[in-house]
Amino acid sequence: MKVYLDNAATTPIDPEVVEAMIPVMKENYGNPSSIHNYGRKSRAIIEKARKKVASFINAAPSEIFFTAGGTEADNMVLRSAIDDLEVNHIITSQIEHHAVIDTAELMNERKGVKLSIVNVDDKGFVDINHLTQLLEENKDLKTLVSLMHANNEIGSLLPLKKVADLCNEHGAYFHSDTVQTMCHYKIDVKELDIHFVTCSAHKFHGPKGVGFLYINENIQIKPMITGGAQERNMRAGTENIHGIVGLLKAMEIAHRDMEGHEKHIKGLKYYMVERLKEVLPEIEFNGDPLGESLYTVLNVHFPSSEMDEMFIYNLDIEGIAASGGSACSSGSAVGSHVLNHMGVDMDSPSIRFSFSKYNTKEEIDYTVNVIKELFAVTV
Repeated sequence: MKVYLDNAATTPIDPEVVEAMIPVMKENYGNPSSIHNYGRKSRAIIEKARKKVASFINAAPSEIFFTAGGTEADNMVLRSAIDDLEVNHIITSQIEHHAVIDTAELMNERKGVKLSIVNVDDKGFVDINHLTQLLEENKDLKTLVSLMHANNEIGSLLPLKKVADLCNEHGAYFHSDTVQTMCHYKIDVKELDIHFVTCSAHKFHGPKGVGFLYINENIQIKPMITGGAQERNMRAGTENIHGIVGLLKAMEIAHRDMEGHEKHIKGLKYYMVERLKEVLPEIEFNGDPLGESLYTVLNVHFPSSEMDEMFIYNLDIEGIAASGGSACSSGSAVGSHVLNHMGVDMDSPSIRFSFSKYNTKEEIDYTVNVIKELFAVTV
């Protein structure tokens, strides 16, 4: 059996999304910046998509800027906030995606921007009291708070509304990387009163290489990528028209079926927790998997055995795809920065299993049985 349980890294593209993209690739090849009929048709497709994407998060179309994905959007927020909004203080956490924490550290090193790290507890939850303290202690600085909605490795959720209110109370800008949660939860940017939100289509069964950045209409920043007037002078480069259409279709499907998908996926996650505890009573779980946690992610801390360094490879041999952490860090010899900063024992393996609407109970049973057999061999 082949089992794909690495959906936090990327999801398989929905066949409906492929069907929506193919005609655009075949027929709408005109450059959207061209003024002839071919170009105008492409431009109309993009603007129609922008309007519909905006409606899903209760934004204005003028607040949506298409990008090549979440990493670019995250970079654009941090770099442009410093260059154009005169931000001289960034608050973030050590368990953010590398697109945020690495960029924040670079801005501290190269531009002298003060960097404050908010505490997180052993389950990966941001310490709101410490965040408040950091805001109050730096009230004379212009601050950007950048905290992800759900951690991509352990799934711990951030109370978005509470943090947004706190930032607005202290006059700080608030950016949230919602790459793991967009289209898994309903996000209303007006209700949240948030300044920046980032999204990547391939996390919810859309195509790779396309995403968007939401910028509150009251924020004025300049482009990070220059060389053209695309995206209303905010992001140079010919638009990925078929990717944008795919992003929209994936959003439509996700919002159409959101309640059913959540129920199905959450059921699989909870089922796997119980099955794993049955076969390996000494097993532990990183984060708060049955509490305030992203329902698509389960991070499991296994007891140490002879196969520690080969665990993921052994699973792969049996047809099971899972991850030791963020896919963006694959090949790194230092292990998960998220688990390390949470104080998790790094001498025994932690594996991230992440689910999608395509997974089944039978796949979970197969995966748990393989794990049981692997540990039986090493005893």
